[in-house]
Amino acid sequence: MSLAVATARLLLLCGAALTPFPCFAIPAEAEPPLDLRLNDPKPTTILVRVVGHGAMVLGREVGSARVTITDVTTKQILATGIQQGEAGDQNQIMRTPRLMEEPHYSSRPAATFTATFDLLHPTLVEVTAEGPLAYPASSQRASTTVWLVPGQTMTNDGIVLHLYGYIVQIEYPQSGEPLIAKDDVILRAVVRTLSGGLIRPHGDWDSRKIHIYGELMIGERVLERLQLFYNNERSSFEAPFFVPLPEDAPDGITLRVIAADSASGNFGMGQAKYPVLSERLHPHPRNEAR
Repeated sequence: MSLAVATARLLLLCGAALTPFPCFAIPAEAEPPLDLRLNDPKPTTILVRVVGHGAMVLGREVGSARVTITDVTTKQILATGIQQGEAGDQNQIMRTPRLMEEPHYSSRPAATFTATFDLLHPTLVEVTAEGPLAYPASSQRASTTVWLVPGQTMTNDGIVLHLYGYIVQIEYPQSGEPLIAKDDVILRAVVRTLSGGLIRPHGDWDSRKIHIYGELMIGERVLERLQLFYNNERSSFEAPFFVPLPEDAPDGITLRVIAADSASGNFGMGQAKYPVLSERLHPHPRNEAR
C-alpha cells in the first residue's frame, strides 16, 4: 500500500471519529421548575398629586382634594381618600428653573395621596381628583388612566393631576343680605388660585394678566358691567354700584364676579343673590324738630 493511500485512510478515520453520532448525543437538561415567586402578588405603590394649574398643590388650606383609583376593567374602586399635606414650597414650585425630568413638586414636602396594592398582573386604572373640597362652588374634577405594573413603584412627583380654575368669593355684600334701592354699595371679592394663592398685581399670579370684572344682573340679563380695582389693604377687588328700584328688580338682583385667563386656561366665577327693598324714607326736618 502506497504512503499516499495510507495517509488518506488515516484522515478519513480521524474525521469519522470526530463526527458526533445521534446515539451518542448528550440529552438536554430538563426544564427548570417554575419560580413560584414570579406568580406571587407584588406590593405596588402609586403616588398622586393634585395641583392647581399654574399654581401649587391643593393642601389643607383649601380643604385639599379627594383622589379615587378605579380598576378600568372591573370598575372596582381600589382606593379613595383625601390628599394629605401642605401646598408646598412656593419658591421651589413657582420660581426655581428645572429640567423636564427633575421633580417639580416633590423637591420639598408637598401634599400627596399614596396607596399600595398587591398586584398579580399589569392593571389599567383610572385616577380621578376633585377639589378644592373647602370651596365646593369652585370645585373642579380631572382624571387620567395609567398602567400599574406589579412591583414598579411610582415615586417623586408621581401622577400629577391639574385642576383648572380660580376660587372667586364675594365677601361683601354677603349673599342674601337685603339691599336698599338707590344705595351706593361697594362690591368686594377675593380671587385665589385653586391651591389658595392670592391673585394680586405683580404677584406670582399677576392680576394684571387676568380679566377680572363684576356684573350686576336682573334675572338672566346683565344690567351693568363693573370694573374692579385692587384694594391692597383688603387683598380684594372692589367696585361701586347702585342698587336698582324694587319695581325694576322684583325678584332681587344677582352679583357675579368672573376671573378669566385665556393664556393659562384658568377661569373662575362667584355669584350671590340679594333681595331689594324700598329706598329709605328720610324723616322730614320738621318732624325731627318735634
